[in-house]
Amino acid sequence: MSSLNLPRALMYIIGLIILSLGVTLTIKSDMGIGAWDALNVGLSTIMFTVGTWVILVGIILIIINSILLKHKPDLYALITIFVVGFGVDFWLIVFKNFNPQNFGLKILIFSLGMFLLALGISVYLQAKFAPVPIDNLMIAIHTRFGVRMSVAKTIGELIALTFALIFKGPIGIGTILVTFLIGPIIHVLHPRIEKIFARYQ
Repeated sequence: MSSLNLPRALMYIIGLIILSLGVTLTIKSDMGIGAWDALNVGLSTIMFTVGTWVILVGIILIIINSILLKHKPDLYALITIFVVGFGVDFWLIVFKNFNPQNFGLKILIFSLGMFLLALGISVYLQAKFAPVPIDNLMIAIHTRFGVRMSVAKTIGELIALTFALIFKGPIGIGTILVTFLIGPIIHVLHPRIEKIFARYQ
């Protein structure tokens, strides 16, 4: 783990805030959400909040990632999932009464949410601290099997999609879009954010 100096700490916090807001906007768009988020929402209909399931599923993924990467579980990732979990629950409270009915507005909210998801990931990864376990799964698959980051992200999304269907999460056209587009968007944004960040180090 790299030392978390002030610029990196800011990138880390800002990125996670953007990420959790992106998750919330895709949920509120009611067009279907990312597979992992659909899984968490589906599980939340049984018990606990969406944010709580972000944390619980994250713990399971921390264990899986340690197996794929063949090293001890990344306990620092617990900080990340707690921030995102509480962040999602916070934004869901903020937007509690925001339920867009207009189809055009739903598309706009979903598109903004998906962009913020990719942007948040691209930003907080610059801190080189502890990735969200979902994104660390992308990195673990990329490292273990030598596939592109975008391909690794898509593989992870397909795994989550299977479980989201099992637990009857809100699957829709938005889910398909996130599954196949979030990886390529990150692939475009990440190096650009990296160049911007490099100027201020």
